[in-house]
Amino acid sequence: MFLDLLMAGLTALKDYIALHVLTCLIPAFLLAGGIVTFISRETIIGYLGSAAKKIQSFGIAAGGSFFVAACSCTVIPVASGIYYGGAGIGAAFILLWVAPAANILALVYTGSILGSTMVAARIGAALIMSFAVGVTMAFAFRREEQQRESTIQASGKGLMSKKDIGLLLLLVAALLAPNYLVREGPYLYKVYVWLAGMAAVALYAWRVKSWAEIKDWLRESWWFVRIIFPLLLAGVFLVGIIGAVLPPAWVETWLGGSGLQQSFLATLLGGITYFATMTEAPFVDTLMNLGMGKGPALALLLTGPGISLPSWLAIGRVFGWKKVLVYIPTIIVLGTLVGWVAGLLWS
Repeated sequence: MFLDLLMAGLTALKDYIALHVLTCLIPAFLLAGGIVTFISRETIIGYLGSAAKKIQSFGIAAGGSFFVAACSCTVIPVASGIYYGGAGIGAAFILLWVAPAANILALVYTGSILGSTMVAARIGAALIMSFAVGVTMAFAFRREEQQRESTIQASGKGLMSKKDIGLLLLLVAALLAPNYLVREGPYLYKVYVWLAGMAAVALYAWRVKSWAEIKDWLRESWWFVRIIFPLLLAGVFLVGIIGAVLPPAWVETWLGGSGLQQSFLATLLGGITYFATMTEAPFVDTLMNLGMGKGPALALLLTGPGISLPSWLAIGRVFGWKKVLVYIPTIIVLGTLVGWVAGLLWS
């Protein structure tokens, strides 16, 4: 029995490494490192202050959070730093939610496993939920917000240079092309497309960037690799074991279909367990193969990496328990409703 479980985990790990690391993760980590290196954080944070217009600060927080690859626990220092630096509570909690629930690394990986339809649904749901979270937190703590003064002013500095925009667009193309241009045929075809994309990125970077800038970029990219990749491998290994031991009848009974109860149970499962970013996609894929409905699957994709029991405790320690008691129930209610509505639309 033990050997069977070990082999199930190793098989999942082997398939994952063979099909996803080269053409998916390498350009994704380079893109994440490039975003951290080349985008002006001061400019973004300056527009998130509590005195800024809500539609502006919420929009920037939601859009920018897609490019912050972090899990529910590692995003807390980033969100708290922005909050205590002067950002409004709505914008800070939007970052706290969207970065782990729908960052670009997780979205691309979700697309490679679950398809573009699920990615589009995840993006749309994350945006809707982000504004709901921002409005709820800003309203619930409006008196506290009125007493806070923004300590960061909007900077006149540009968000990023045209050369940096070109580099990041090339990285996005290199990231998406293998999985979206090559739908059939041997995996080697994807490798060829990946090689062409990475060659274009390397040539462009060599021509427009100094060696010091390239080293900073690679250093930031390596940070993502060190933090995320080991957890990702461990998560895939565990997913293989779970797929081998989880009874399909249990999944079909409690998570199948598109009912409100199934979406609530999926949301609750995601809310109390811990998923490193990107490990939720193979886990949900395993459950869907065992009979999980698409609506509950979307709910789990959002709440699994978005919140976790360890993050509840950390958020309470950093932001205060009153905010936890508003934030967590808000996410659970929203996740349940989103999964339920999506399930009805897909059925």
